Amino acid sequence: MTWLVTGGAGYIGSHVTRALVDAGIGAVVIDDLSTGREQFVPDGVPLVRSSILDGGVVSDTIDRHGVTGVIHVAGYKYAGVSVSRPLHTYEQNVTAMAVLLAAMSDRGVDRMVFSSSAAVYGTPDTDLVTEDTPKNPQSPYGESKLIGEWLLRDMEVAGGLRHTSLRYFNVVGSGTPDVYDVSPHNLFPLVFEALLDGKVPRINGGDYATPDGTNVRDYIHVADLALSHVAAARRLDAGEPVERAYNLGSGEGVSVGEIMTAIADATGIPFTPEIGPRRPGDPARIVAGGALATRDLDWRMRHSLRDMVQSAWDARRGPSA
Repeated sequence: MTWLVTGGAGYIGSHVTRALVDAGIGAVVIDDLSTGREQFVPDGVPLVRSSILDGGVVSDTIDRHGVTGVIHVAGYKYAGVSVSRPLHTYEQNVTAMAVLLAAMSDRGVDRMVFSSSAAVYGTPDTDLVTEDTPKNPQSPYGESKLIGEWLLRDMEVAGGLRHTSLRYFNVVGSGTPDVYDVSPHNLFPLVFEALLDGKVPRINGGDYATPDGTNVRDYIHVADLALSHVAAARRLDAGEPVERAYNLGSGEGVSVGEIMTAIADATGIPFTPEIGPRRPGDPARIVAGGALATRDLDWRMRHSLRDMVQSAWDARRGPSA
């Protein structure tokens, strides 16, 4: 039993790969290293340096390593930038998914855990997002993730594919001191890099209808997220029923202002963030329930906000800091 992790050299993918290894499940990684890093792949796990747009490489990897299931994490994940790069986003997230599914079908691999996103919901007008909340993606990125879920549904009908999609909210923290979020667009790395450069971090909007005027979002620890991927893979391997999609959310929100306070405490760098204008379309609050994932995928919040911030900061500074 070996699971292929696409994008397994990335921030999230490498945590998923490590969780598989820790659970005694065989793993192999495909990653083109466009955003991933070779050193993020755990020792002893084979790394195939390729885009999954190359179906021949995917098929060869399946054959060489006896792959029985795929955890599909690879993709273009920059929602804001996707608005100006729609064709690239669709190529990386939709065309690549079709190539991957074709290779799986040809080789008889019939199970997939898909890295979906809260972006499929857009900006829902509800206090608590559930899996049944209407889907209204507002970027090519969100649209591409929803299409990915549709492709899985259609392959279930056409060929008996067993699958589930995990809809992430705001993934932060680190489960190991040598892996950290390298995204140039996510909140934690943006704030950390500003502080390391001696700059003052900036908040987008301070006049929302929230307790402190800043956006409320749902932050989850990457190591908790990784464990639920393993739980989903195990259910698929065992032939146990799964939902087509699960929200991985905390059920509680944390404001951006609270995040800033926690970062100042963890880093020991006092600062008062600058308040910029709101970003168009940014809702005041997005928080998700995780009841279905708790029931089926051992989903729970094992880490506090302090844990999330401290682990992310420690990993960014590196083991020698």
